[in-house]
Amino acid sequence: MLINKLLQKIPGGEQFWEVMRFLVVGGGCFVLEYVLLYTLTEYGHVPYLTSSAVAFTVSLLVNYFLCVTFVFHARNQSRKEMILFAATSFAGLGINQITMWFFVEIAGLWYMFAKVIASAVVMIWNYFTKRYILKK
Repeated sequence: MLINKLLQKIPGGEQFWEVMRFLVVGGGCFVLEYVLLYTLTEYGHVPYLTSSAVAFTVSLLVNYFLCVTFVFHARNQSRKEMILFAATSFAGLGINQITMWFFVEIAGLWYMFAKVIASAVVMIWNYFTKRYILKK
């Protein structure tokens, strides 16, 4: 009965479920990106900033497909929306790279810890920009 009471307190609005879907997709893409970063850097001996850019890009492509089809249900994208999506994603890559560089080179963190911070910053950027573009 406690579970039923808790479930009744959860807001049922579409935006709440949209955020939940966004978090699930984002979490899966984060895991994909994190594993690719580690694998490319540790086993492929690729410099961490290069690995980070490659992992970010692969994760971004998966994330785009899932956001359009599953999170925001915005299958019919105009050319303008796709260009805006690409531009904000490119900005997200820049934010990711600067954050990674800062926390590794300046703050002295291990690149995998820096990735967690960079991902949190980019996630906030991505949610608001993608939502604006896909829900206009």
